[in-house]
Amino acid sequence: MAYPFELGFQDATSPVMKELLHFHDHTLTIVFLISSLVLYIISLMLTTKLTHTSTMDAEEVETIWTILPAIILILIALPSLHILYMMDEINDPSLTVKTMGHQWYWSYEYTDYEDLNFDSYMIPTSNLKPGELRLLEVDNRVVLPTEVPVCMLISSEDVLHSWAIPSLRLKTDAIPGRLNQATLTSTRPGLYYGQCSEICGSNHSFMPIVLEMVPLKHFENWSSSML
Repeated sequence: MAYPFELGFQDATSPVMKELLHFHDHTLTIVFLISSLVLYIISLMLTTKLTHTSTMDAEEVETIWTILPAIILILIALPSLHILYMMDEINDPSLTVKTMGHQWYWSYEYTDYEDLNFDSYMIPTSNLKPGELRLLEVDNRVVLPTEVPVCMLISSEDVLHSWAIPSLRLKTDAIPGRLNQATLTSTRPGLYYGQCSEICGSNHSFMPIVLEMVPLKHFENWSSSML
């Protein structure tokens, strides 16, 4: 099972989130190399009194420092475009779940099943069981199958909310009168936590989200028991 660290985020569980982390490391490495080179050149210019005309007035050098940034931009743009296409919406999801934001709880409706819906409230601290996480546990978790594309339809009944799961690269605004869409796919079972990421009122920080990702067979058993 996947649990959040005490002082950090959960590990990525969706393919897109993993690619985003790799892209972050890739870009940060390039920025570090550029910064190191610039600092090295600055230190050389400040510590030497010599002037090299072959460096200051040379077409070859000007050509290099024109082409080199272009190559660096290409190295950043290509993986960025790859992730952009991966983040494109799925046209034929295997399951659709509608979530509505309320002050201050979430309600869920499995649109592919008849009468499968429930509200999800945060469990008060006084009612927590040993091992449960304060301000993150809910009375009804959202159970979804792993390795299956799921479409989330997100809206709100009263004010602006935001449905966010960091480990799945999800953060979609819940706007009254408007239906937003997000797609998710989890590569492994586990519990994945999120919260409302919009300042929606005095209890804004008390409407957590818990996704319980299970194998498809267990999800079918759960959905049958709920109907």
